[in-house]
Amino acid sequence: MDPTATILDLHQLRRSCGSCALHELCLPGGITAEELIQLDATVRDKRTLDRGDTLYREGDSFGALYVVRSGSLKTFVQDEDGQMQILGFHLPGEIVGVDALASDRHMSQAEALERSSICELPYTRLQKVVAEVPALNRQLMRIISREVVEEHRHMVVMGKQPAQERLAIFLASLADRYNRLQRDGTRLTLTMSRSDIANYLGLVVETVSRVFTRMEEIGVLEVNRKAVRILQPEQLASLCGMNSRPDLQRKDAS
Repeated sequence: MDPTATILDLHQLRRSCGSCALHELCLPGGITAEELIQLDATVRDKRTLDRGDTLYREGDSFGALYVVRSGSLKTFVQDEDGQMQILGFHLPGEIVGVDALASDRHMSQAEALERSSICELPYTRLQKVVAEVPALNRQLMRIISREVVEEHRHMVVMGKQPAQERLAIFLASLADRYNRLQRDGTRLTLTMSRSDIANYLGLVVETVSRVFTRMEEIGVLEVNRKAVRILQPEQLASLCGMNSRPDLQRKDAS
């Protein structure tokens, strides 16, 4: 027996979809070993971005979709005067780059909020795989649909006048996404700046800081710089008009 046959390629193992902690989020249930090998052959080696690094810029030609494997990103557009409008914040398991599907050019820019790892899915190769693995195509559409829902939620937030309601919805949404990652949805780490949050919500920084302080004073939150602990999930849900939502129930943090 060839002794080299038993040697593990650790690099391949680290980049394998089957060994990734996001397996349940990105892949359909029941995917076969053969289908997994097909997908692994499609995914390029992970790309690592440091804080502030750009994944793609507005106007870049489209060649791939990207899955956030670790860390977080923000997407935004800028006008001719350099004024920025943040479109979204993206956590592990979420896809970025779908803005280019219609025109074959990116309509926004994606930038790392912290050191992040990205799985690159070359679109031409991905199309071939999803044609052969229908379940993967459905899963991909489900993930993209989730991104669209998040954009719609943002539009709803922007239409809400009270600043407190905007921030409450933002934190509730972030808690939902933490729960999906099997993280404690009552303990959030805000990798984005207060300025970024204010921009995203259509507020000024001073207003965001004031609302955080107000939520602390009424006992909803505990804030320590970028660490936010949701002390009263039910009251936070009430602040954004979602007091019956089961996905914002407090987890045992002990």
